[in-house]
Amino acid sequence: MIYVNQIGYAGNGTKHATICGSKGYKLFRDDAQAVCEGAADTLVRDENSGEDAAYIDFTGITAPGRYYLQDESGNRSVHFTIAKDNRELYAPVFRDALRMFYFQRCGMELEEKYAGKYKHPACHCTKAFYLDDPERRVELSGGWHDAGDYGRYVTAGAVALGHLLYAFELMPEAFTEELNIPESGNGIPDILNECRYELDWILKMQDPDGGVHHKATSMNFVGFVMPEDDDLDIAITPVSSLAVADFAAIMAMASRVYAKYDAAYAEKLKAAAIRSGEWLTAHPEFLFRNPEEVHTGTYEDRCDADERLWAAVELYRLTKDEKYLSVLHSILEIKISLTALGWGDVGGFAGLCVLTAEDGCFAGNIKDRFFYRWMDEADRLVKVAASNPFELAFHPSDFIWGSNMVVLTNAMVLTVAHLLSGKPEYLQTAAYQLDYIFGRNAIDTSYVTGHGEKAFRDPHNRPTIADGIDDPIPGYVSGGPNRGACDTKANPELFKGFAPMKCYADHNLSYSTNEITIYWNSPLVFVLAYVMQKR
Repeated sequence: MIYVNQIGYAGNGTKHATICGSKGYKLFRDDAQAVCEGAADTLVRDENSGEDAAYIDFTGITAPGRYYLQDESGNRSVHFTIAKDNRELYAPVFRDALRMFYFQRCGMELEEKYAGKYKHPACHCTKAFYLDDPERRVELSGGWHDAGDYGRYVTAGAVALGHLLYAFELMPEAFTEELNIPESGNGIPDILNECRYELDWILKMQDPDGGVHHKATSMNFVGFVMPEDDDLDIAITPVSSLAVADFAAIMAMASRVYAKYDAAYAEKLKAAAIRSGEWLTAHPEFLFRNPEEVHTGTYEDRCDADERLWAAVELYRLTKDEKYLSVLHSILEIKISLTALGWGDVGGFAGLCVLTAEDGCFAGNIKDRFFYRWMDEADRLVKVAASNPFELAFHPSDFIWGSNMVVLTNAMVLTVAHLLSGKPEYLQTAAYQLDYIFGRNAIDTSYVTGHGEKAFRDPHNRPTIADGIDDPIPGYVSGGPNRGACDTKANPELFKGFAPMKCYADHNLSYSTNEITIYWNSPLVFVLAYVMQKR
């Protein structure tokens, strides 16, 4: 078998595929005309996939068109495109990956003129109650449904916003196209219109003293119904230091980004960020409690040092208040990742803040510390990718719940390393991670709905299950293979003897391998935005 990037390849770029079980191959045009042939030198055992495999290189083929590869046993790859450049190649999937956030909107009607056949009425418009004060009810509409359920979470939302707003700040030229959302045409880039929908909801989660409530969900997961049919009461859980710190960080960052477009809104975000920064100073202790009576996702973390670090650097960059530097210095003495960009470990956002700040904002010794840690991680990822025939920057132990988020945040680390250094191996290794996401993997699956000949089709996502439409909304990223899968359709008994890369089920009941969520799409948007500007 031969596994390829099912979206395709840029004509002016490197083109690698992975061949398993045999060495020889031919490349054909769609009309069955052979273009070239070759053979891998040797096959090696790949522990990630359990296959004897090698990568093959057909970079010399540059003519635009549709192609497929065939091994010497007659097994064909899926068809793929060779396009002029990355912008032409990835523009459709980039648009859909970004429009995903519109389809996750809570509290508003998704009208047919924007949502097409996926339209539905407004949802979750009744007032929510505070779990520690049940008689107190507030209007809490808005924001994005976090994942395949209808919960809304401050920490998860802040991380998705971080990916998106840094993508816009660093690559604004990638976001010039309107997205056909209700705000399109208002003079503000649509990525900022979409992010504002989530920011406005997160603002509602802040108390007057700066404390921020962790999440707003029903007490239990609702069944597989459309969002407008979910009539469960919404509970607002208590304040957590995790939510406060992530809130302070993203509001400070957003204030900086929106200042050019809406000065009054930027000031509102700044004031909210500072209030939460003051709360953090007054509450140096770790604070999180997932109520026992609430059985939805916890987004629990055992340490808030990385969240406080992100808040400190964003607040300092915004205000230049020296008190935030003392927080920065104290937290840097703790051993935490300065490159992690997931929902649990956010030190990488602090790294992005420091490394992309205007000249002179942070002292040279601080910037150097982040820089060398970042480049060390990028070098590690390049080395790991070079050690296996799928060129994936993964060891078998990396196939965890949401492994595709790790693939994509690894690619973010690599693209930022390229931005900082210009070294081509970083950008190329990031491209190999996209190859994996789009089908160059041992189950021959594109992990983005609607994109690729064998794109996954059955996500764990309530609207997809309940809407009666055969095709899923395009542009959603699957969680991906999970060696610790634990649901009825993907679990150790079913996957006994499977290699980690194959521990995946394209089934709507496989929440541990096939759920969707906002912070799995957001790093894809970031990486695509970066590679699309590289012609």
